[in-house]
Amino acid sequence: MNHNIILQLDQIKKSFGGNEVLKGINLSIHQGEFITLLGSSGCGKTTTLRIIAGLETPDSGRVILEGRDVTYDEPNKRCVNTVFQKYALFPHMTVEANIGYSLKLKRVDKATIKRTVEEALELVQLKGYGKRMPHELSGGEQQRVAIARAVVNQPKVLLLDEPLGALDLQLRRQMQTELKRLQNHLGITFLYITHDQEEALNMSDRIAVMRAGVFEQVGTPAEIYDRPKTSYVAKFVGSANIIYGKAVFQNDDLITFSTENGTGRVKHNGVVAPEKPVTVAVRRESVRLLPVEQGNEGLRAVVREKSFAGGLLQIVVTLSDGSELVATRHGINSELKPGDRVLVKWNPENAVLVDTEE
Repeated sequence: MNHNIILQLDQIKKSFGGNEVLKGINLSIHQGEFITLLGSSGCGKTTTLRIIAGLETPDSGRVILEGRDVTYDEPNKRCVNTVFQKYALFPHMTVEANIGYSLKLKRVDKATIKRTVEEALELVQLKGYGKRMPHELSGGEQQRVAIARAVVNQPKVLLLDEPLGALDLQLRRQMQTELKRLQNHLGITFLYITHDQEEALNMSDRIAVMRAGVFEQVGTPAEIYDRPKTSYVAKFVGSANIIYGKAVFQNDDLITFSTENGTGRVKHNGVVAPEKPVTVAVRRESVRLLPVEQGNEGLRAVVREKSFAGGLLQIVVTLSDGSELVATRHGINSELKPGDRVLVKWNPENAVLVDTEE
């Protein structure tokens, strides 16, 4: 991947009616990168996209595209295109007319338009669909036409606002692969918006997790999933268990911590003072449940329920303080049953210290 910076957000702030939606966000995006803004509804990701597109103006801060300040440029004066969840195809135009419309407005000659549209249709695997009308297409096909219409303009950055949200699950997963293939082929920078963590993890070079108008963490999918920096990121991406305790002692890079339910360990490359409160995230798939007779180290708990879904067995246990932890594993069989007393354990390498959620 080319690491030249193509787009920068510099201290962007935006409020609506006294509600501060963006709180001074900063982000540098590389040429050819697939970056995803991931967050729940209302976190500010669509407002961020609209500011980049020129559809909103920030209260303060700058949008810099290829080294040029475009903060106050009109949408048609900045080399970005947007694909929305509602594809907004012209219903009275054929597929080829929809795709070539912007080129026609630019007074590109007919032969060039025809060739460019044919190339775009082949790129999105819709060769031969040019004469069809939008209502004759499936949702996935309409989405591909919307993307083809955007890429014929050869934008520097393609903005995609939850473009797969209207599709069913199977087609959405298929289109994730298609979008990533298309982005790799074109080499265009994709800025993708979603609240779906699976989409973000599957497609992105980097993910920016947003919460309440700020970026909680920006990193690769592996960094976001394996080394979350805050309890919010740990829970939002992958539904990690969050455990609260106090540091007891540290031996090299292993910290032992205590809770009222027992003790655990976490690997950490810094120094944590004894008695300091710690917040530990452990992924569900890293949790092991053992009979209480098999040792002292671990958290004492009682099995509350077990269920099977999506190829995974999920076991929920309750700690003495009433909080719950979840363990998952492949397969359906487990001798554990509700009411059994267990020790909750994990490999310290698979646990991470996180900032406590405010």
